[in-house]
Order: sequence, then C-alpha cells, then structure tokens
Amino acid sequence: MRAWSRSDDLWKRRSAILCQNTFKADTDLGFLFACIEPSLGSKEFFLNKAIGWALRSYAWTDARPIVRYVEAHRARLAPLTIREALKNVR
Repeated sequence: MRAWSRSDDLWKRRSAILCQNTFKADTDLGFLFACIEPSLGSKEFFLNKAIGWALRSYAWTDARPIVRYVEAHRARLAPLTIREALKNVR
C-alpha cells in the first residue's frame, strides 16, 4: 500500500488511502497519514475526496487526531478534503 500511495496511477493512490476505511479503532493512523502524504496538495477530485473520507471514517472513532491533522496540514488540504474530514466533528 505504501508503494501504491506513491503510484502514478490515481486509482492505486486512492485505494491506498481508503484501504483501512472499515477498521475503526484498529486503524493504524501512522500508516493512514503516510498513505495520504504523497497526495497532499493534489488537485485531483477523487484523491481529495478519498482523503476526506478516510479521515472522516476514523473521526467517528476519535475525532481529536483528525482535527489535529487537519489543522497541521490545512494549507495543503483541499477545501473539499477539509469539509469531508470534519463533516461530523463540529
């Protein structure tokens, strides 16, 4: 998945970002953030949506690290990503 997160193939990158979406408390946040990192700053709708979705999925379990992550990376996150990530937090 780490290799996929850096792939030129958009769909592999998206799959790497979303691969833990159903893991809830078993999500490896370090791994999730590592899979997101190569796509930060992307203009690609499907990647930005996937990042927001992945962050929001974990926020249902614990919103605090997601809020911290969004604040720390706000300048590199698309507005769509921020909106999706924090949709159910505030």
